[in-house]
Amino acid sequence: MPTPTPLTGYTSYKGLPPLAGLCTLEEAARPGLSVEECVRRLKRFHYCFKRLHQILTARITAEPIYELKTAFAHHAYLCAEHVTALRTRIGEMREPPLGLEDVPHPALEAFFDEILAAPTTEELLWSVYTTAISELNRAMRDYLGETNPLTDAPSRRTLRFALLELDDIGRWGWEAVHALAVVRQSEMLPWSRLLDDLLCAAGGIEGTRPETGDSITRRYSAQPYVYDPVPQRDERFSDPWNQGVNAESFLYDPAKPARAKALMMLYKRLREIDVPEMMASIITQTPGKPWGYYRDMTRQLWDEARHAMMGEVGFVALGVDWTKAKITFNWSYRLNTECTPMERHGVLYFIEQGLMPRTGKRYEFEVARDSGLPLMATLQDFDWADEVLHSQIGRAWYVPQFGSLKESLDYGDAAWSKVLSNWATVKERGLTQHENWWPAVYAMACAAEGVQPDAVVLAFDETYEGKRADLQRIAAE
Repeated sequence: MPTPTPLTGYTSYKGLPPLAGLCTLEEAARPGLSVEECVRRLKRFHYCFKRLHQILTARITAEPIYELKTAFAHHAYLCAEHVTALRTRIGEMREPPLGLEDVPHPALEAFFDEILAAPTTEELLWSVYTTAISELNRAMRDYLGETNPLTDAPSRRTLRFALLELDDIGRWGWEAVHALAVVRQSEMLPWSRLLDDLLCAAGGIEGTRPETGDSITRRYSAQPYVYDPVPQRDERFSDPWNQGVNAESFLYDPAKPARAKALMMLYKRLREIDVPEMMASIITQTPGKPWGYYRDMTRQLWDEARHAMMGEVGFVALGVDWTKAKITFNWSYRLNTECTPMERHGVLYFIEQGLMPRTGKRYEFEVARDSGLPLMATLQDFDWADEVLHSQIGRAWYVPQFGSLKESLDYGDAAWSKVLSNWATVKERGLTQHENWWPAVYAMACAAEGVQPDAVVLAFDETYEGKRADLQRIAAE
């Protein structure tokens, strides 16, 4: 019997594009992947995004380079969003139980374990961006080319959005690799071959290639990866223990002018790089939660990294060298090394609640607006919106673990008090002299603007040790 050709002589009505613009009739008439095969591959993509989220989050804290910390935070968030989208799509394809926590293949698990355990920044960048991201991108494009564009339109939409951001991630990664890792490519070649061998053993990212069946010896992941909770900073952070300036005391002093307060708020924003360092520890060291927990917490982590970059941009826009401000890691270091993950979350939520009254984020926005610096108003407007969202995330995932809102706040207050009880000890250990860096930074901003520094502002000298009283006052109001 001859093969039917139903499209012969078919013309669209009045020349209208057919099939809602998804594809041509010829493309839709070609058989594609079965539902079973679609689900199998989508589960692999889901696993890859989930492991990349895990890797990037876990490596934020101990990565010294600021630009990498913020990029890892961003890319981890994007991966979390695509995990969420894939979970939704797979759940639509008659697949109960979903099995989304299963490992698709032991060699694929080993592949990502090796990347997680990469001992250097160069190897981490190389393996994440030139190998894992690149291979995932290729596999997803192959899927788009093989599945039926009409019958599997929802999956194609999910992957097309993912590929837009995967392309962005990949471009950034190649630039970072070129900047930091290119000189060590020859040294990384044996390990790069091991990663390729693991992918071959797994049948590729999507599992469509012949599996080699080879027995492969792990290298870096021969011993299970151990998360490093100690924050690291690059050489631009010259005195990360410094608590010589009490930003909160300056900001809430009615005698200080709004324009100078705006500069101090930029310091507060840039200082927020310690929040992703700490939140990465909560996410990494809190297993067994529903996926929504990790997605929402990673969104907050990314927002905090974005706030730090907002501070960076603000300094640059004002002609100020931000490295002259002493951006500390005291908070993330102390919480990560002295508190449990639950206590860290409690401190995070307790501080967030102090930002919600009128004397919190609304006040910062009003100061920014009154400063006469349009960029400052924009930065604080969005910072305020983000913090409201973060408070809601805390109410969704932290507060329900207690009998009441008061109990949850008391727990966070107690954990914060434990940390603050010996806050000044770093000076006694000779780690810093708590230098007052504010006059130099303020004078730099005034010089860039061509104005004379205000003597009262220039003379500000109050240490950070009054922070607890400031926070308690703000929360009470």
